[in-house]
Amino acid sequence: MHDIYADIDYILIDENKLQTRIQELAGQIEADYQDDEDLLLICVLKGGFIFLSDLSRKMKRPHALDFMAVSSYGSGTESSGAVQIIMDLKQPITGRNVLVIEDIIDSGHTLNYMRRTLLARNPASLRICTLLNKPSRREVDVPVEYLGFDIPDEFVVGYGLDFDEIYRNLPFIAVLKSEVFAHLG
Repeated sequence: MHDIYADIDYILIDENKLQTRIQELAGQIEADYQDDEDLLLICVLKGGFIFLSDLSRKMKRPHALDFMAVSSYGSGTESSGAVQIIMDLKQPITGRNVLVIEDIIDSGHTLNYMRRTLLARNPASLRICTLLNKPSRREVDVPVEYLGFDIPDEFVVGYGLDFDEIYRNLPFIAVLKSEVFAHLG
């Protein structure tokens, strides 16, 4: 059996630091939405599901959940730039306060496309919460109201983030050893 821990170069953000920051983000979100009755958290699948789960459980205020799947990666380590919606929302967002929950912002193309698509559906408000941000990779500027961590330009996995559909279950954010994905060029 493959030991996924053997593929880790180093841990970038440990489990305690993650949970502490998520608690802080939940507090910020609750304070900002305290007067808004209707809050819908939209999780960007697949990478955002663990972040959404922990963030949602740390929030005391009522909120609904929905999911959207978009793709711009394929099986590589670089965003392709071409974005497509793989799974759309199950409910309308017109007139609702929407908070998009994202795992990582890299080039910004995916989130920019998603943001434009959602704004066209006329929500009352639309904000973005991302766990990770790679500012050095940004090609498209996207407003982010809630940010967990700025990280360097490294290929990270864990806590929902994958490489070739593996490593999502790691309880921390880690950098993969380069030899794991070196064959991709």
